[in-house]
Amino acid sequence: MIAFGIVEIFCSQIPDFDQQWWLSIVAAVMSFAYSTIGLGIGIAKVAAETRKIGGSLTGISVGTVTQTQKTWSFQALGDIAFAYSYSLILIEIQETLKAPPSESKTMKKATLLSVGVTTFFYMLCRCTGYAAFGDLSPGKLLTGFGFYNPFWLLDIANAAIFIHLVGAYQVYCQPLFAFVEKTASEKFPDSKFTTKDIKISIPGFRPYNLNIFRLVWRTCFVMIPTLISMLLQFFNDIVGLLGALGFWPLTVYFPVEMYISQKKIPKWSTTWLCLQVLSIACFVITIAAAAGSIAGIVLDLKSYTSFSTGYQFSYNLKKARETKLYGLKTLLVVVHVRKM
Repeated sequence: MIAFGIVEIFCSQIPDFDQQWWLSIVAAVMSFAYSTIGLGIGIAKVAAETRKIGGSLTGISVGTVTQTQKTWSFQALGDIAFAYSYSLILIEIQETLKAPPSESKTMKKATLLSVGVTTFFYMLCRCTGYAAFGDLSPGKLLTGFGFYNPFWLLDIANAAIFIHLVGAYQVYCQPLFAFVEKTASEKFPDSKFTTKDIKISIPGFRPYNLNIFRLVWRTCFVMIPTLISMLLQFFNDIVGLLGALGFWPLTVYFPVEMYISQKKIPKWSTTWLCLQVLSIACFVITIAAAAGSIAGIVLDLKSYTSFSTGYQFSYNLKKARETKLYGLKTLLVVVHVRKM
């Protein structure tokens, strides 16, 4: 997490980094790479190792978790809802498209194709992962030590995840950076701290304009969520909560209301009723997902110590013994657990 934060501090100082034409290509390749690896290993584990399909249609069974945990296991809805956060940057993406044809027509085709392919592919990954591990499926299939072999392939997958998230972080944050800096320069036009640029010569490249306010503000911004993520390492629950909070208002409610206003859809018409039913249904999903994620975080806090990962290494050691992975990897885990 510290390494990721350092990389993001560096990338955040590059103005308009999110507008680079190659960034989307790299993100797509990295996403396809680690998803394909997870899908392939899941199929291989079912076909060659376990030779049976784990899990059930009713989900995780009572016994593996308590009845209370089973009842509040709605955070999965939040995890799914988090995938819809891409809608927040659709306008940013649309502004980069060439015309003709009109940006809206291109965007409709691109959105339909991308959402269809992504949904199909990720559903395959999740289904094969659940078939491979059943009730013991980790929240993070690749980084949560669901798989152990082959190590080199998992290293490639995790590197792809890292590279993908570095770019994704900037795509979401750069518009916020630009907004804050523009607002600060307008409110304090005579302040050298916010407006003065220092030219730094870089051999072989154009001079870099170093702005002190940009350096301080963006660095502090990256450091704060990095620290929070180190304190609260509840991946699925946090993602579920964030997904739930952003899903209904930003992805459903406001777009639906704007569409109704733009198209001047009459109140109580069939179309208006259908859109309102959709909005209410998504609101119910948001409430359920948020409640389940909060319940999961409360349960996690009861047994969690900040900046401590000893419990995770103990789990890894158990899994290593079950899969008969004795050797250097297991030895390193044992040593680390004892140090913890």
